Amino acid sequence: MAMISRINYIFVIFTLFTSLCNARKLQLQSKFVTIQDNLFSINGQAFLFNGFNSYWMMDVGADPSQRYRISTVFGEAAALGLTVCRTWAFNDGGDHALQISPGVYDEQVFQSLDFVIYQARKIGIRLILSLVNNWDDYGGRKQYVKWAQDAGVQVNNTDDFFTNSVLKGYYKNHVQKVLTRINYFTGIAYKDDPTIMAWELMNEPRCESEFTGNTVHAWVQEMAAYLKSLDSKHLLEIGLEGFYGASEPDRTKYNPDGYLYGTDFIKSNLIEEIDFTTIHAYPGAWLSNQSDEAQMAFFKEWMRSHWVDSRRTLKKPLVLAEFGKSERDRGYDVKIRHGLMNFAYSSNYKFAKAGKAIGGALVWQILPEEMENYNDGYAIVLSEDASTSAIIEKQSVRMRDLALLIGRLTQ
Repeated sequence: MAMISRINYIFVIFTLFTSLCNARKLQLQSKFVTIQDNLFSINGQAFLFNGFNSYWMMDVGADPSQRYRISTVFGEAAALGLTVCRTWAFNDGGDHALQISPGVYDEQVFQSLDFVIYQARKIGIRLILSLVNNWDDYGGRKQYVKWAQDAGVQVNNTDDFFTNSVLKGYYKNHVQKVLTRINYFTGIAYKDDPTIMAWELMNEPRCESEFTGNTVHAWVQEMAAYLKSLDSKHLLEIGLEGFYGASEPDRTKYNPDGYLYGTDFIKSNLIEEIDFTTIHAYPGAWLSNQSDEAQMAFFKEWMRSHWVDSRRTLKKPLVLAEFGKSERDRGYDVKIRHGLMNFAYSSNYKFAKAGKAIGGALVWQILPEEMENYNDGYAIVLSEDASTSAIIEKQSVRMRDLALLIGRLTQ
């Protein structure tokens, strides 16, 4: 009798999970994420989320025998209620390159990105796809500049990426290629697929040669307008870390150590084509010489100031698009990581409950088992970390329940 009860229990749990996934898939397949009343929305219903970063997916999936790792992470994430994943839609030059040279693409790698989108669609997870890297990893601005130099173009440093017409043409071509791609597995053009929640212009843009933010701002204006001319269905964000610039000098005190980084959170997010704001938060890396208490104090002000600005000045919802604590930080303790996560999650919930202008948080980063070569110190392996998984799941439930409480939104 006990065995029968146990079997019935397992069957009920499996049925409920399957029903939830099917409901999420049906919702995902038919509706794009939009913004209404300063909140994310799906079909008029508030959409608050808990999410994650797994930047490595297309790279790993370039080997078809390894694609099961993508499915594994999506399955584990969905089981914890995670509904948004941010990942790369770029790999420029080098190993497993998507874009081998300007305008030349590897079909097998593109099919890996197709597979990522296909699997997310199957399980009901939305994607934020980033289109180029500020950093050298996976090519980035440096690779674009090298391509131009090899073609005889007179460019001197990576900051020319933002101003040189040839480099801007390379980027626009990549945007066009990705947005108009027909998915090998679904037959749906990326620009028509609601699995994709949003496009990101660049991962963490910075400009070392011009600190006011004007150079990056002009680039964002041009590229945001271009992308929206190709795809008006999807949301768009810049990929900013949140650093304040010259347009609001009184806000630069909130930057790590008060420095300028060549971007302007306020000015650039006021661009009409930009739909929501983003910040990243790595107090352990940004303030590595300060105490854990000082780092947490910084994080609290960082979250609060950007939420206030997003709500009052920008009138666009905020996403904490990256945050984490590295196990390689001096004096690392998992309790400190958990404290950071709990604060990030509590802040998101509190802000959403208090007055909208918030979407969710995307922890950096989730890996499957046996992928140590992708561990940058921030990795969370859900199947091996029950305590962290419990924190993540609790937040997923809170955000889901709050969205249900908010219900339908006005136009």
